[in-house]
Amino acid sequence: MTAPYDTTLPSLLLENSRNRPGRTALREKTLGIWKPVTYAEYWAITSEFAAGLRALGLGRGDIIVIIGDNRPEWLWAQLAIQGLGGVSLGLYQDSPGEEIGYVFELSKARLVVAEDQEQVDKILSIRDDLPLLEYIIYHDSKGLIGYDAPGLKSFDDIRKLGQDHAHEFEQWIKDVTPDDTALIATTSGSTGRPKLAMLSHRNLLSMAWNLGLSDPKHASDEFVSFLPLAWMGEQMMAVSSALLFGFCVNFPEEPDTVQENIREIGPHLIFSPPRVWENMAAKVRVRIMETTRFKRFLFNIFMPIGLRYAGTVLRGETPSAGLRMANRLADWGLFRALRDRLGFSRVRSASTGGAPLGPDTFTFFHALGVNLKQIYGQTEIAGISCIHRDGAVSFESVGEPIAETEIRIAEDGEILSRSAAVFKGYLGNDAATAETVTDGWLHSGDAGFFKDNGQLVIIDRLSDVMTTARGVRFSPQFIENKLKFSTYVQEAVVLGHQRDFITAIICLDGDIAGRWAESRGLTYTTYQDLAAKPELYDLIESEIRTINPSLQPGTEVTRFALLFKELDADDGELTRTRKIRRKVIGERYAELIHALYDGTDNTDLCIAITYQDGSHREMTGAICIRDVTDGGMS
Repeated sequence: MTAPYDTTLPSLLLENSRNRPGRTALREKTLGIWKPVTYAEYWAITSEFAAGLRALGLGRGDIIVIIGDNRPEWLWAQLAIQGLGGVSLGLYQDSPGEEIGYVFELSKARLVVAEDQEQVDKILSIRDDLPLLEYIIYHDSKGLIGYDAPGLKSFDDIRKLGQDHAHEFEQWIKDVTPDDTALIATTSGSTGRPKLAMLSHRNLLSMAWNLGLSDPKHASDEFVSFLPLAWMGEQMMAVSSALLFGFCVNFPEEPDTVQENIREIGPHLIFSPPRVWENMAAKVRVRIMETTRFKRFLFNIFMPIGLRYAGTVLRGETPSAGLRMANRLADWGLFRALRDRLGFSRVRSASTGGAPLGPDTFTFFHALGVNLKQIYGQTEIAGISCIHRDGAVSFESVGEPIAETEIRIAEDGEILSRSAAVFKGYLGNDAATAETVTDGWLHSGDAGFFKDNGQLVIIDRLSDVMTTARGVRFSPQFIENKLKFSTYVQEAVVLGHQRDFITAIICLDGDIAGRWAESRGLTYTTYQDLAAKPELYDLIESEIRTINPSLQPGTEVTRFALLFKELDADDGELTRTRKIRRKVIGERYAELIHALYDGTDNTDLCIAITYQDGSHREMTGAICIRDVTDGGMS
């Protein structure tokens, strides 16, 4: 029997264009107006671009790189090359030139689709180091009119080049098989340089189909694509699931208008990594701080009720009749309006993945009435292997394996997975492939265990689980998530392996902490100046004092420092998906870490910072260290 996913992405586009030609497939907001693209138009544009690529000599086995913000052109270009038997490789829009050059060297790409002047400039600045690159295609011409570089062409130029042969695309896609490589995705690179994971059409569509069995998607659904399409989670939703189930993908006008555009669309489906949910929760709390006294009164009355109700349900307990009635009143008086303000009035499926979401943030959204679920997976398994089922959501776990996915726990506690979605291997790195897949089982590098009810619990990265000098094992990520639930904390790095006590390096949320400072008449000039204020140390210490009682005995945060800069992917401190690179942190901030443990009151720090254009400068300054137990400024 043929599996429902035994096809290819371009073939699904063709099927949708035949079965529902007039239905809106994509929608993009431009100059304040939502512009729809039907499935018939989706197919026509993709066909023209594919024929243009073929006229340039591209086809089976060729890799094209795509870099830029989320735009329909990304999908048209991706499906065009895939329909020719080629492969798309997406890069994050903030990738620096050095990282881009590394990917080009591995992929031997001959063509790049670069969204706008910023991305074109980035490619041109390293072009001398890219001997195989022949063409640079752009689709936003602003600022590029006077450019004259070899192989520089517009997206429309390629479409015009292919117009006469676009009708042949239907025949070309018949030569593409489900097991052909469709996509190369960069891994997070949390332990080093990103690897390039090769995924087939079958990998991507089997994952989408089996996810749909656990978390249904409908053709009438709306989805807003605002996270980088280079991220596997966005590919999972905006491409694979959208083509398989036929729902509409919406593209916001600008990154700054995402929240407003989500509210306008009112999506049925939303999928975001933890940092997005954490930011939304923080913004809600900030807005409550700035709103009228009456609205603050309502929030302070109803929010505890919602949290108590959500906590009861998430623990698997049955709320009392009185609590259910109080929660219905809270929903009517507050939560319904908050959901509408966030754009969640129609959300049926809300999920998070890419990293664990802190239980406090998880409970917060359930209190608002958002049925948020945790997804677990990795790039190498096309994005997902587990998800919560409706009625069985728990902040402690990531749910149960989706259909056709096997998961077992190795003797050392590592999570192993096996399914039709397991990737084909790493491009140009057979050794890493052999280490990652053994007898069909994918090694996750994560430590975990199954609860009695069959739900999987993630502890942390196997390599990141720490043990104090007193023998207490702990997950730094769990403590970091607790700290990041604070409105004023953007990022935290917890330390303590083979140490006598736990410490933390904390980065403030500059906007929110700045508003707090301004509301108290504190003046400051820069982020560095703000992070050095004793009053900010007092504030963060009080937050830590609130969090410590909820931590395992022996893992309380004892000392901390406020870093004078935000952690940045351009400096190698975070991955492009905002995961901490602990080895880099340990090396860059060795002096600060030493000071956290040797009892000194402060330390001078000098580090190099990198800008997106590749330029460098040194940043220096004194950093104070606070001992949480004494409440005074060390």
